[in-house]
Amino acid sequence: MVIGLLGGSFDPAHEGHVHITREAMKRLGLDQVWWLVSPGNPLKARQPAPMAARLAMARGVMRHPRVVVTDLEARLGTRFTHETLVRLQALYPGVRFVWLMGADNLVQFHRWDRWQDILARVPVAVLARPGAGVKARLSRAAQAFRSKQLDRGEWLGTRRPPVWAFLNLPMNGASSSAIRARGAWRSGEAGGAGT
Repeated sequence: MVIGLLGGSFDPAHEGHVHITREAMKRLGLDQVWWLVSPGNPLKARQPAPMAARLAMARGVMRHPRVVVTDLEARLGTRFTHETLVRLQALYPGVRFVWLMGADNLVQFHRWDRWQDILARVPVAVLARPGAGVKARLSRAAQAFRSKQLDRGEWLGTRRPPVWAFLNLPMNGASSSAIRARGAWRSGEAGGAGT
């Protein structure tokens, strides 16, 4: 079984998350995708909305039989992606995991705790996001692992890491920051349900 992992604060979850999840399932042949709603982001000073609210919103937005929205990181007590991957691989030795991220995250991926170990542990699929394509391709992580990049993501989950792919796909400009900035998330009006 090949499972894609999409981690983040999902503060709030929105149609852009739904879009990249569906595209990843289609293009990578994933059996499932798990949304890992994190307790917080160590790189952000601002703390997210309460976990229960973020989980409820994510479950309302992402309705698909092969997508699981979970607070697994909170239950495992992991704070960083690398820690989460180590625990998941120990708990599910027969599963092949693929880390999914938007191109905007690849731009600052080198700031993540043990980012090189993440790439050495699981295949990584980078999904195009508006305004981030060139910056992502020129990022420190992309340059450091240029020789490990595949032209396409097909069968990425069966490849031995380190390996990664940049997936060009139709863009969806939804943004958690923009939703929060207009005040829609706190008032419970964010996003709109995607199916």
